Amino acid sequence: MKPSERPLTLSAVEHIVLDMLAAKGDRMYGLELVAESGGRLKRGTVYVTLGRMIQKGLLEAEAEKFTDDSGLVPRRMYRATSYGLRVLRVWTVATESLAWEAGS
Repeated sequence: MKPSERPLTLSAVEHIVLDMLAAKGDRMYGLELVAESGGRLKRGTVYVTLGRMIQKGLLEAEAEKFTDDSGLVPRRMYRATSYGLRVLRVWTVATESLAWEAGS
């Protein structure tokens, strides 16, 4: 099986990131994700995870835009792609289905 033919995997951390971005419905930057995760995301690994998710096509990133010459360094803003949101829905349905079967 070629790597491109393998089913997409979604780690627990990737699931948390997609959940948060879908719930907010807007872009977030990395440390904002960490702060709002309630300790589920770690500062030292969030950017590695975000980079991996971009490579998988789950997220897009762009530099923050300023309307003035504040001199601030723009942050990278992340948002879920439509593909990422579809993957999240599929994984959510699958995990809920498996949890229901386990409880039977």
